[in-house]
Amino acid sequence: MDRPNLDAQLDRAASLGDPVRRSLYRLVAGSPDAVSRDQAAAGVGVERHVAKFHLDRLVQDGLLTFEYRRPAGRGGPGAGRPAKVYRRAAGEVDLSLPERRYQLAGELLVEAIGAAETGHGAVSDSVHDVATDAGRRVGDDARMTLRRRRSAADLASAVWKVLAENGYEPRAEGKDVVLANCPFHALARRDPELVCGMNLAFLQGMVDGVGATKVCPRLDPDEARCCVRLDGAAASKVRARGPEAV
Repeated sequence: MDRPNLDAQLDRAASLGDPVRRSLYRLVAGSPDAVSRDQAAAGVGVERHVAKFHLDRLVQDGLLTFEYRRPAGRGGPGAGRPAKVYRRAAGEVDLSLPERRYQLAGELLVEAIGAAETGHGAVSDSVHDVATDAGRRVGDDARMTLRRRRSAADLASAVWKVLAENGYEPRAEGKDVVLANCPFHALARRDPELVCGMNLAFLQGMVDGVGATKVCPRLDPDEARCCVRLDGAAASKVRARGPEAV
């Protein structure tokens, strides 16, 4: 369920802002076979050194990958060095502002439906269990980055950081944390009971995984923000420490 952070996604998208680079990407992506620098240059009508620069930049930005290959029919001594050829990378560019996590929602729902069919249980119960487990894994990873002796403020900061990294846009409100953005916005509008329940379970699992026992996620629907609010005195400690806490 890993996904590049927003900055990485923005960098990838920005890479395609150059018209030559965009044309080269489309050429390589549309080719059934790997494309050489000479083929790419001829295909978009630029000099070879220009194609080389932009192709390697696309590799650097994670949009293309490369390998070395000898031209067909050439091998053995005197065949020369293998040529560098390019293919589209397997990674995806999925950019939305504000951040949405529909891929995560889809993965959770598919896993939950499969588990419900296997166990002959209710889909809603399966969604809750799958989302809780997924959130707990995220929280466990965050907890592992903390020092051994963790204060309540350390744990609250870890929760805040995970929320920010997953697109929730946390905001302090008194002793609570409210979430300015819903990563599952469109789905929540279609089926708020199922999706908001999944969201709550994911965040509860995340908090449990971190070990932030003073933070308590609960449903608090609001048209202007995410349906979940996180109650707990630890949130105010994060606010007092300032943005550097996250």
